[in-house]
Amino acid sequence: MNRNKYIENIPQNLWKLINQIDELKGQWVGGAKMNPQVLGRLKRSVLITSTGASTRIEGAKLADEDIEKMMRGLSIQKFIDRDTQEVKGYYELLENVFNSWDKISFSEGSIQHLHRELLKYVKKDELHRGKYKQNENKVEMINEVGQSVGVLFETTPAWLTPKEMQELVEWTQKAIDLKEIHPLLIIANFIVEFLNIHPFQDGNGRLSRVLTNLFLLKAGYSYMPYISHEKLVEDNKADYYLALRKSQKTFKTEKVDIIVWAEFFLKTLLTQAELAIELLSKENIEKLLSPKQLSVWQYLQDVTEATPGEISRKTKVARPTVSQALDVLLRLKKIERIGQGRTTRYKKK
Repeated sequence: MNRNKYIENIPQNLWKLINQIDELKGQWVGGAKMNPQVLGRLKRSVLITSTGASTRIEGAKLADEDIEKMMRGLSIQKFIDRDTQEVKGYYELLENVFNSWDKISFSEGSIQHLHRELLKYVKKDELHRGKYKQNENKVEMINEVGQSVGVLFETTPAWLTPKEMQELVEWTQKAIDLKEIHPLLIIANFIVEFLNIHPFQDGNGRLSRVLTNLFLLKAGYSYMPYISHEKLVEDNKADYYLALRKSQKTFKTEKVDIIVWAEFFLKTLLTQAELAIELLSKENIEKLLSPKQLSVWQYLQDVTEATPGEISRKTKVARPTVSQALDVLLRLKKIERIGQGRTTRYKKK
């Protein structure tokens, strides 16, 4: 399969989506420079939302409120064990990805390890955790009450799965290293092929969404833990299945075409990026600043302009912290810099 060839033929409207996503990515300020308590609360909320959405797509029935209770150690007797087992595995794995994405390598071994972690509480999956499928499986569309409403497509035969996974992972790693193809297209391609292979007996859809978060964090889209990707997919589940199917049915033909899937994927990422930037809006900015950053911001709203030294004296905030706060506010486009060197001053936009 000549992946480079069909990825090179991406139409202009998709490049427009990619450019919009990357422009918003550039506006996002890294979490370490904003109020860690607020970002911590946001991350916990997204973990619950994402876990609920991703497991419901596959037929689980737990609402977000049930998941929150469960993760606080409260018993929720009305649900079957399998639902709670799947939820706990997803929550813990996604939390690990959010917190340690930079320490997780990309390889077949790491994908199999993530699968083991995903299903580590699910008793029915004990024998095939982390192992490629030994029997054939099918992709079924699941409705709101957890019932199959039909087979979407037949997946890669079990005997071919190791070969196809090796080829996919090797190409993906090489493409990431070479940096000749935009990372969003590499990720989109990996996900659609991974789901077409469906390499594990169960858990493929959930694992694909964990891997999406991991890939995007590694590619520098650092707002992933603060806006739920899984929820956006759940809200557009019919379109998600349709886009996957339209692209996947072209596989192993002379005209492989991932454009329908890539468009759905990129539109979802654009919505996610837009929601992330909304967190930095005027209404939310004060919640995202640390107390000392907030002191600098409030002072600049009350004066025409000021030097870093003046800000430090008036707010009683240490000069290095003032400099960090000014950097954050500049990147948020809340203030502007006037002059250079010792005469540099700052004012509210």
